[in-house]
Amino acid sequence: MKKLNIVLFGPPGAGKGTQSTFLIERYGLVHLSTGDLLRAEIKAESPLGIQAKELMDQGDLVPDEVVIGMIRNKMEAHLDAKGFIFDGFPRTKAQAEALDGMLNGKGEPIVAMLALEVPEKELVKRLIGRGATSGRADDKDEAVISNRIREYEAKTAPLKDYYGAQGKYKALDGVGTVEDITARLVKAIG
Repeated sequence: MKKLNIVLFGPPGAGKGTQSTFLIERYGLVHLSTGDLLRAEIKAESPLGIQAKELMDQGDLVPDEVVIGMIRNKMEAHLDAKGFIFDGFPRTKAQAEALDGMLNGKGEPIVAMLALEVPEKELVKRLIGRGATSGRADDKDEAVISNRIREYEAKTAPLKDYYGAQGKYKALDGVGTVEDITARLVKAIG
């Protein structure tokens, strides 16, 4: 059986976590969120977590080799999954190539990269709102939020071209009700 491996893409605050929940339930996928993996390391106060917290609090990305190792471990723990939804990963072309190498070697390639597109003003509004309730330090400071959005644009926007060249990139409007956005994602998956 072919696995349904999807990359859910979008800047911080685009709604990837919210939408992942619905897609996981609908399709029986395993959620691979680098943010969740990193927050678990931070909560455990592991050396990796301490290093990651310092970088994340500044709005910087965690190094590729650390993220790729965490993803590989999580995938190996779920060998019988119907597929995976990658949320927050890959963030760079190097990560995408490493992921493709892992998945293509198993005959389980990425099926689609679904990109939630949201204007920056809306992203900042959403993140400030989330920061008021989540306690996440990286969601409270507008300068840090703007840095995260710039990091996303500079480092991850090239992935649109990478997946576009494979015919897997699909841009979707990430503004509207949660239900509207979910319906757009389901339609794009087919």
